[in-house]
Amino acid sequence: MNFLGFGQSADLDIVFDGADKRKMAEIKTEDGKKEKYLLYYDGETVSGKVNVTLKKPGSKLEHQGIKIELIGQIELYYDRGNHHEFLSLVKELARPGDLIQNSSYPFEFANVEKPYEVYVGSNVRLRYFLRATVVRRLSDIIREVDIAVHTLCSYPEVNSPIKMEVGIEDCLHIEFEYNKSKYHLKDVIVGKIYFLLVRIKIKHMEIAIIKRETTGSGPNTFTENETIAKYEIMDGAPVRGESIPIRVFLAGYDLTPAMRDINKKFSVKYFLNLVLMDTEDRRYFKQQEITLWRKAEKSRKSSAVAQNNPHVPSHLVGSDGDMMSKTHQNDGNQNLDTSPAPPMDPTVGLFTQESPQNETKPLESPTFHGENDNSEEAHSTNDLPLPLDSPDSTEQNP
Repeated sequence: MNFLGFGQSADLDIVFDGADKRKMAEIKTEDGKKEKYLLYYDGETVSGKVNVTLKKPGSKLEHQGIKIELIGQIELYYDRGNHHEFLSLVKELARPGDLIQNSSYPFEFANVEKPYEVYVGSNVRLRYFLRATVVRRLSDIIREVDIAVHTLCSYPEVNSPIKMEVGIEDCLHIEFEYNKSKYHLKDVIVGKIYFLLVRIKIKHMEIAIIKRETTGSGPNTFTENETIAKYEIMDGAPVRGESIPIRVFLAGYDLTPAMRDINKKFSVKYFLNLVLMDTEDRRYFKQQEITLWRKAEKSRKSSAVAQNNPHVPSHLVGSDGDMMSKTHQNDGNQNLDTSPAPPMDPTVGLFTQESPQNETKPLESPTFHGENDNSEEAHSTNDLPLPLDSPDSTEQNP
């Protein structure tokens, strides 16, 4: 059929300059597997060559031009028909004509601004890829190759610890403290739990890292919670004055930097979820948002960050001065996780109780809406917020 102009009469291949020396990055695919791609950073040049190989030596390939594109796009899984492109660069490699032998065409996209990091989530995918095209009258010959892109941040100037007092009135008062509120992806979370008042029979306590992915806007907003890691930090009943240490290593988990309003399509946030369970299997939990950021390697600090990475990735949570200075402590008067508070100022929060005996009640604080424990041990129960020092709150004594 090729003599009629149908079918693919040539193969395309994209070869990158310096590919043998460039670092590779593992990126998760839609089916959960991992593939390795060449790693680039914001501001770096993407160059190489496109090889066109004729399937039949001595044959002629008639074309309407050869081009290569560098594309960055966001794909929402519930709207696969529409791809939202935030980056589109085109280089014309050859004018219309005939190919009678194998040919190679060099290309270069100099100092490309790559504002976002590659991401594959539950409902969204952000990818960068090169697309080489031989334009033909009936069917184009196309070859696509993905690349990985990481965005780097400098160490935050303000990184206040998180300190908060939470509990249930006259039943349980604890104070938890984390050494800081912003962690790089290879960091260690260090903290302590202090028991100030214990009048319920606690069976065990655990801490989990939860990733919350929000896609879309308005009525088409979808939120997906994923438990990245879970640790049991206490087994048995605590007593007043007891202190429980916390140490969580982040390096072993598949984490991404926290992202805020990526191209107005999606956001990714991370939370530390502290869960206590009593002897009647009622669960009390408190979530605290933390910021994750990608730290530059030592070998890249002087060269890549200072020279090849001039663009500030403003979409990252805490990537610019104003964002980094925002703390995540709670305001004691409002019981909201997003309310700012002075550094090291202990504040009063609340626990959320999951109780099978209670009927569904509306939540007063949007902070706790949809923040159920997402682990496999969680019950399908209702959330009942129990604020401190509130005469209208309901007490559940075992």
